[in-house]
Amino acid sequence: MSLALTLAALWALVASLVAMLADPRWHWPVARLLVLAGLPVLALVFWRHGVLVGLLVLAGAASVLRWPLIRLWQRLARRFHG
Repeated sequence: MSLALTLAALWALVASLVAMLADPRWHWPVARLLVLAGLPVLALVFWRHGVLVGLLVLAGAASVLRWPLIRLWQRLARRFHG
């Protein structure tokens, strides 16, 4: 397994643990850190393995961090649609 996929798997493991051990006081700050840490990993996966594998990793990350994505979508919708 390449370094990019190993990092993506490690990220998924940490994100799943954070989701299971959700404490409202630190869940959202850790989710933000996971998003920030996941972006370079995702870029590395896209660069090393191409679009198809990158999209699969992106779908997996989106399924784990669905609530931050839902909140982002809601904020963007409010901003652009009033």
